[in-house]
Amino acid sequence: MKTPLSDSLVETLLKEGLPPPNTRRWVVRRKAAVVIAVMTGTITIEQACEGYQLTEEEFLSWKHALETHGFPGLRTTRIQQYRRLPSRGRNVRSQNSPAVTRRPSG
Repeated sequence: MKTPLSDSLVETLLKEGLPPPNTRRWVVRRKAAVVIAVMTGTITIEQACEGYQLTEEEFLSWKHALETHGFPGLRTTRIQQYRRLPSRGRNVRSQNSPAVTRRPSG
């Protein structure tokens, strides 16, 4: 379930400022601060990627997770769960992941 980003939360993150460029531990609030800074035009995606040594793909995955799932989507422990969500009724999994056998409930 998506946790909407309130204007006050966005404002708070912008007031707190961006994390330092040498950040190595990316907690939810730091990821959100960078994504929101790009979304509001405070910095460009190029500046974010260069300044924080991120790939564009990594940044875009944070942006998508924040837009789709809110703050919980930025948790590292949730990434695998969100990637396993079925897309239009199809089971989405990589070729390298083992098949999951489910027991019938009841």
